[in-house]
Amino acid sequence: MTYRVRYTKGAQDDLHRLYASLLERDLKAARRRCDAIAKGIEILGEFSFACRKALTDNLFLRELVVTFGAAGYVTLFEIEDNETITILAIRHQREEDYH
Repeated sequence: MTYRVRYTKGAQDDLHRLYASLLERDLKAARRRCDAIAKGIEILGEFSFACRKALTDNLFLRELVVTFGAAGYVTLFEIEDNETITILAIRHQREEDYH
């Protein structure tokens, strides 16, 4: 089953914030960061249930961990229905939790 992936406004803002924070120091690293997150999110279309559950009592709220350098990013998403996944938030692993 292939899902369509969509982003909330908050998740889009997260991507812009993460890109801008690294862009000031290193353009190439900022591009690599975005590429790594995009490649990670691509797998959600096919393997969304392979990602860890964000809450033990909610089968459809999940997290994708994307490695990047010594740390990485956590993407919070929800499986809406048989066709749609919604990206809710994207955080660096060292940021505060988004729950």
